[in-house]
Amino acid sequence: MKDTFTHQGMRKRLVETLKKKGITNPDVLAAVNKIPRHLFMDSSFIGHAYVDKAFPIAADQTISQPYTVARQTELLEVKRGDKILEIGTGSGYQTAVLLEVGATVYSIERQNELFKKTKLFLPKLGYRPKKLIFGDGYKGLESQAPFDGIIVTAGAPFVPKPLLSQLKVGAKLVIPVGDKVQIMEVYTRTSPTEFSKEEFGEFRFVPLLENKN
Repeated sequence: MKDTFTHQGMRKRLVETLKKKGITNPDVLAAVNKIPRHLFMDSSFIGHAYVDKAFPIAADQTISQPYTVARQTELLEVKRGDKILEIGTGSGYQTAVLLEVGATVYSIERQNELFKKTKLFLPKLGYRPKKLIFGDGYKGLESQAPFDGIIVTAGAPFVPKPLLSQLKVGAKLVIPVGDKVQIMEVYTRTSPTEFSKEEFGEFRFVPLLENKN
């Protein structure tokens, strides 16, 4: 669990890379600069931890590339104290970024192996989500709704209706939609019955799976 000056220097370079790619939110950049991403990966990948790429983790999943994490967080427009629902806890890296920018985080993971690992791991780094849930992300988390924002960290073939219904008015759902390649879509709830939609380019994610429990 070491975070050396070398790691810190690599993170600074990663932040510069993200700035060049268009990330401007200072809170997001500060989070990437602070979080020891190498600790979220298998030790064999430590040399790759601060390259702007996705890498494999347990249960055939990936840790998203830093640009993707930063871009999704930026699009979510998190304010300190916002209640955020994350669909797909994965390694916990995106969870940590959300916590660093001041969110209160509820996160759902449907791979039991990852869920157990991340639940034990995050507190060791001082990251304490409000709740980590083993469950089906397609259903959201009705018991804690409505949310100030919802972020989906896996490719969804369609937009799950429960996620839209669990947004506060004015809140955003950031979700990559598509099969092999996804379009990053942002839905804003403009009234109790209406939503606006924006698109922000192509991304590649592992698929969002449902009903595995």
